[in-house]
Amino acid sequence: MIDDKQRYLNQGAADVALKNPIAEATVRQARAYRLERTRQVLRDNDIAAALLYDPLNIRYATDTSNMQLWTMHNPSRYALIFADGPAILFDYHNCGHLHDDKRLPNGQLTVDEIRPAIAWAYFAAGERGPEQAVRWGNDIASLMKQYGGGNQRLAVDICEELGMAQLHKHGIETLYGMKYMEHARLIKSAEELQLMQWTIAVCQKGMQRMWDHCEPGISENELWAHLHFENIRNGGEWIETRILSAGERTNPWMRESSDALIQTGDIVSFDTDLIGPYGYCADISRAWIAGHERPSATQQEIYDIAMEHITYNMGLLKDGLAFRDFVDQSWKLPDRFAPNRYSCSVHGVGLADEYPCIYHPQDYDKVGYDGHFHENMVVCVESYTGGIGEKEGVKLEQQVRITKTGVELLSDFAIGSFN
Repeated sequence: MIDDKQRYLNQGAADVALKNPIAEATVRQARAYRLERTRQVLRDNDIAAALLYDPLNIRYATDTSNMQLWTMHNPSRYALIFADGPAILFDYHNCGHLHDDKRLPNGQLTVDEIRPAIAWAYFAAGERGPEQAVRWGNDIASLMKQYGGGNQRLAVDICEELGMAQLHKHGIETLYGMKYMEHARLIKSAEELQLMQWTIAVCQKGMQRMWDHCEPGISENELWAHLHFENIRNGGEWIETRILSAGERTNPWMRESSDALIQTGDIVSFDTDLIGPYGYCADISRAWIAGHERPSATQQEIYDIAMEHITYNMGLLKDGLAFRDFVDQSWKLPDRFAPNRYSCSVHGVGLADEYPCIYHPQDYDKVGYDGHFHENMVVCVESYTGGIGEKEGVKLEQQVRITKTGVELLSDFAIGSFN
């Protein structure tokens, strides 16, 4: 096996970051589109404003980010977006300067005002949490009175009971904001699709690096690190999971990477779940043979079945297709793979995994729901084939845009055979 130092020497100047092709005008247009989508869904449902704590919803509406993973479990920043009023960002202590570019007079503002957040979660406020929650509730209520036009309906995506009680004390009617934000995020603009395609290009550069380094003796963790490397150096942000495994660890699925050493002839399979430049997601799964050996007959069989699964299901997708009709027509996994099936057959994707989640036929009556696919939705089509008691499994996933008549494939990284 070539060691990393020699590999880098061999690659030389060719091993460089990608050149970002995105124009600033494209970013500004995507920002304006997303803010208007947020406001339009509020207007359509007679809601005065959205109070957003989920970092992905804040990013969607305002295109601001700050310590995204940390604030997912430390509610220390939030945004208040009025349907017919300002977009106000409440950010972490002394962080307003991070977003000066969102307030430039370019005619496409996404943030009208930045204020310091009032944090009342226990980490930040300790036993003074109820006291800080009162301050916070007074602040939100004052803004609702000022900009809500007499409408007290507020969509809230994530908020603990202490905060909700304060809102209700002020006579504010709260609604399940995650529902409205998922529907706002559903349809991608042309500019959003450009940003997503750039993330996919970065992801595929990382996948190529993984392929190049997938030599026997490398650990799963070390191989996975190559995807992170390309993502970060090309302006990406984080990876949601660490789902990569090899050999017998591929069946059943969902094991995260470990210090296990990859052996010649092992199936290596992974799911990128990569949040790349501008916060967009590339959610792609591939499988190959360690050492780039020829697959065994059994390995090729389970790969071919996974390919047939996602290829058939992609062929069904189009604008206007009902979720229920897709499920009824979808490809049925052979009985040997059904117990270890993946959690869904299709799901939406944008800034991360998004609505909808379309379940397998045997699960749909229990947990499925109604809806339709629409043009310019982006979805991921999934398959996992790993039989009960069998040695290995294969995970494949394709990211596609829904069109009037079918789908447009967004990832062209090698698929169709192990090599």
